[in-house]
Amino acid sequence: MANIEELKSFATQVRRDIVRQVHKVSSGHPGGSLGCTEFFVALYQEILEHDPSFNMDGVGEDLFFLSNGHISPVFYSVLARSGYFPVEELSTFRMIDSRLQGHPTTHEGLPGIRIASGSLGQGMSIALGAAQAKTLNKDSHLVFSLHGDGELQEGQNWEAIMYAGANGVDNLISTVDVNGQQIDGSTDTVLNMGDLRAKFEAFGWDVLEIAEGNDIEKVIEGLNEAKEHTGKGKPVCVLMTTVMGNGVDFMMHTHEWHGKAPNDEQLESALAQNPETLGDY
Repeated sequence: MANIEELKSFATQVRRDIVRQVHKVSSGHPGGSLGCTEFFVALYQEILEHDPSFNMDGVGEDLFFLSNGHISPVFYSVLARSGYFPVEELSTFRMIDSRLQGHPTTHEGLPGIRIASGSLGQGMSIALGAAQAKTLNKDSHLVFSLHGDGELQEGQNWEAIMYAGANGVDNLISTVDVNGQQIDGSTDTVLNMGDLRAKFEAFGWDVLEIAEGNDIEKVIEGLNEAKEHTGKGKPVCVLMTTVMGNGVDFMMHTHEWHGKAPNDEQLESALAQNPETLGDY
């Protein structure tokens, strides 16, 4: 395992990247990005067997698919700081002709991006297809995906979840960011999803939980445990509890920062809470 303090410093810098990207263009989704920072850092710095030189086919390496594509700021930051493209390119976020669009797309040819995402509910189906392709190709590597809890209100997810369980797709690890918030309010208020563990288990999945999804040690432990559950005849679901806006006090525990950019004063406050560790772009 990498040095935990180094990973925490990495995560702090990623949080700076997130708020700076969104502030510059007064547009973007900081809340979910901040909440999933530890997940992305753990995934790309510790868990995935991946190659930053990037081959779209992904043969002989683990694959990751982001389904809730609106949290692109955290994805771009971690990809850049993991060697996929120059960190300086983060300054082009959401600009005309940038490869770093608000929702990740593939036609710009950005290394690390395998699918266009942001039309919620589609990522599970794509990850499932990639997992089955690896099995057919006798590639023993794993497929990972990330989904929002509010996103599970989309029906296509449950078709894919049903199919994966019924067909024993056991090289797939799908993590759900359980932050209890979505664009219009709390998930319980907008459309209560009930017992997610019971739902996934009813569809034939092996379900694990990470109760502290903003503790990077716990995230690494949880994802490593999930890997141990692969190859046993069931797809694996990780229910990861996070705090939306984590690391920036005025953005935490509310849906209001789902898709809202900080002003100049708020940016300074956010940056003061997350001191520069790896160097700003």
